[in-house]
Amino acid sequence: MADRVVRIKRVYLDPSEDDGKRILVDRLWPRGLTKAKAKVDLWLKDIAPSNELRKWFAHDPDRWPEFKRRYVAELKAVDKPLILLKQETRRGAVTLLYGARDEEHNEAVVLLDLLNK
Repeated sequence: MADRVVRIKRVYLDPSEDDGKRILVDRLWPRGLTKAKAKVDLWLKDIAPSNELRKWFAHDPDRWPEFKRRYVAELKAVDKPLILLKQETRRGAVTLLYGARDEEHNEAVVLLDLLNK
């Protein structure tokens, strides 16, 4: 699996040739973005943090460590979406797409970390 490439990218950035399969990992569709412009190959809504966790976190960097802990616990409780994501990464290059402005504190960062373990 050494050739496995997984990246993360803001969904609002232009798609590129090396994105591979583009997987949206947000629960909500990104505001103001058409399906054609987003070029999303797979939308894994169920892998996103719960609405409760998302609202609690509110992209507050001070809550980041606790958000990560809670999100990983949620993923373990409903493991099917994570299993599906891992299967996709075995098929080739994957780019995890997210809508958040904060590029360091979002669910895609947590997922990338999990996939690289």
